[in-house]
Amino acid sequence: MTANRQLCIGLSLSATWMKGDGWRRPDSGVEKMDSIDYYIDLAKMAEKAKLDFLFKADYLYVSPQMLGDSVNFGSPDPTMMFAAIARETERIGLVTTVSTTFNPPYVVARQLQSLHWLSNGRAGWNIVTSIEGAENFGDSPMPSPQERYAKAMEFTDVARKLWESFPHEAIVMDRESGLFSDKDKISSIHHSGEFFSVRGPLTLPAHKSGSIPLFQAGASDIGRNFASSIADAIFAAMPDLESGVELRNDLRRRAQEHGRNPDAIKVLPGLYFFLAETREEAHELHKAAHAHLSTERRHVSLKSVLGLDLSGFALDHRVTADMLPDPDQPVRSRTHAELLRRYITNHQPTVEEVLARPEVVGSAHWVSVGTVEDVLNDIMERFEAGAIDGFIALPGGSEQSMELFFEKLMPQLVERGLFRSEYAGSTLRAHLGI
Repeated sequence: MTANRQLCIGLSLSATWMKGDGWRRPDSGVEKMDSIDYYIDLAKMAEKAKLDFLFKADYLYVSPQMLGDSVNFGSPDPTMMFAAIARETERIGLVTTVSTTFNPPYVVARQLQSLHWLSNGRAGWNIVTSIEGAENFGDSPMPSPQERYAKAMEFTDVARKLWESFPHEAIVMDRESGLFSDKDKISSIHHSGEFFSVRGPLTLPAHKSGSIPLFQAGASDIGRNFASSIADAIFAAMPDLESGVELRNDLRRRAQEHGRNPDAIKVLPGLYFFLAETREEAHELHKAAHAHLSTERRHVSLKSVLGLDLSGFALDHRVTADMLPDPDQPVRSRTHAELLRRYITNHQPTVEEVLARPEVVGSAHWVSVGTVEDVLNDIMERFEAGAIDGFIALPGGSEQSMELFFEKLMPQLVERGLFRSEYAGSTLRAHLGI
């Protein structure tokens, strides 16, 4: 599976190492978080390691958990953050997150194309449909998943048409003839659909590097169909090897059904790692990061994720498929719900095991805890099994965990031929092999 293949690796700019009480550690660096310089330093560190891209999630609402848990500096607009980072870096990709549910496509297409120009071809778009936040954009309730994805498909189509409406080739700049741009190559899109009506064209030309790569994170059935039809990379939720193999195989199959080359998509889960010099230290970091989550709070989270109330059962009670609620009932995240349903159906875990699952205590990310060698072996196992094409690094526990990732783990991946030692190109498209 790994012959002639190399990993695609990004770094999340969210301060995942400060979850729980991690920010209270003397070495957490929490005092630096309110400055863009902090994120620029992280970006430079990632670029020095030749990572493919930086990634920033976004939140359009403030939940009670955000206010009450660990450290919260809010959620600055990631596109604006990356505009600042673009001036301080040269090659690393910049993948920003923008919702298709609450934004007008013309504004988003223009902002993304602007970032593409500011970064000289390094912008990427993580397309999200949002799962909460409707109350911040009017009185209408949160749309159903079906409506959100239908809107996302049309939104993406409009954005692409707008990028094509003013091609780079339209800029002529011929001094002799006095022709600056070829107006015949610039055209309106005259889009009229179920959700949007947009005339166009866009107000700035496409970048010479080509169109902006698309990322997507859908892992529910409807999300998989959308992601496999349009995405260049998929920020996948895969808490275990089994779910990873199934997801990647299914996405590649669906991509082929959409008339795409299955190799055109890269499946990139979030890797939430806790690295230390010893396994004991790493497990202590992991334990400390989740110490604030009491059993009661985990039960509340489980009910939110799956609609399942296990608070009346003993921790050693087995959870079986017949205990699962109606799959069509409203849940916070259908992706996480389906992952958890599959886990319970296949393994009949105890209540305690269910409450420890990533879908319940986090974001269904792949979690790896141990020494550099342990996490390296975990990465290689998933890569060789065909579960991943790479990953988005989510350092956990402490800044030391992140330092070990850059100083020891990344050089090991390079040494084993699983990652490059130098950039082969200067754009995100080049890094992704598009």
